[in-house]
Amino acid sequence: MSRLRRGRVAVLAALVVALAGTAVISLCIGAVQIPLSDVWAALIGQAGEARYESVLWNLRIPRMLLGFMVGGALAAAGGLMQGLFRNPLADPALIGASSGGALGAVFVIVMAGTFFPDLPLLSDLRILPLASFAGALIVTWLVQRLAATGGYTAVATLLLVGVAVNALTGAMIGFATYLADDAQLRTLSFWTLGSLGAADWQVVSLAAPFCLALIFLAPIWATVLNALALGEAEAGHLGFRVERTKAILIVLTAAGVGASVAFTGIILFVGLVVPHLIRAMIGPDHRWLLPGSALLGAILLVLSDTLARTIVSPAELPIGILTAGFGAPFFLYMLLRQRRKALWT
Repeated sequence: MSRLRRGRVAVLAALVVALAGTAVISLCIGAVQIPLSDVWAALIGQAGEARYESVLWNLRIPRMLLGFMVGGALAAAGGLMQGLFRNPLADPALIGASSGGALGAVFVIVMAGTFFPDLPLLSDLRILPLASFAGALIVTWLVQRLAATGGYTAVATLLLVGVAVNALTGAMIGFATYLADDAQLRTLSFWTLGSLGAADWQVVSLAAPFCLALIFLAPIWATVLNALALGEAEAGHLGFRVERTKAILIVLTAAGVGASVAFTGIILFVGLVVPHLIRAMIGPDHRWLLPGSALLGAILLVLSDTLARTIVSPAELPIGILTAGFGAPFFLYMLLRQRRKALWT
């Protein structure tokens, strides 16, 4: 085994250990502090206090699992998009998945709630994530269709169309926000800032197929993404079906990110920041980058959630505030770093 490979294996092994440590921290820390010994006892049904078992199985374990899945899916999606677009500043929001999901949720919270308040379907809270998921898929499909010309999708065109469609959905969200009443505004603001507070076993079971599919299927296209780093023409000459790969990865990303937005709201910068951190540790090879991104994304999101629900306990801080507070300075750093490189080349 080469030295480089040993280093990569060591990084992934360290991330797995950190993932286990994050799980322990998440289960122990909260408004109700649970000693580690009692956590294990509660997991096997022998807790000394019944409330510990209830808190763990009904609140913290579903929330932790949802955080692991959503964080891993967002980070893996970021790695896919950066590899597909060959752009280090790309993230899943570029193809409209996040804004489309938000638009679907806003439609239910504000528009349908205002104009169809007596519609029985709206009393079922499951309609909110379903509308968000549908919005993500529809907007992503629209971006892809507008960017395609003669069966070919240029990456630059896709990026520009994504920016335009995101601006349009943002305007529609802003208009809906203008029409919202006080109760709707509170729900809307909490949704757009992101939270794992809605986690329960039903939510985990609904989100799992989409998030886990993105996490575990993404590495299948690692070799194609490595070839795309040389250019689309070169990847085609090597025998890869570039257009088919684009379509598959965009749909896979839309499904995973759409499900994430549907159940947790918009959580920004995880898909942008995490792949960069992993790339700095183990290099640009997507065979290692994508699994590493999923692991680190899961760790960072659950740690952020643990901090969000304890820093202002017993209240809860929206998790998007923490991820944006960490991610925005990193984004600016990347922009300034690229500008300095451009000046010296």
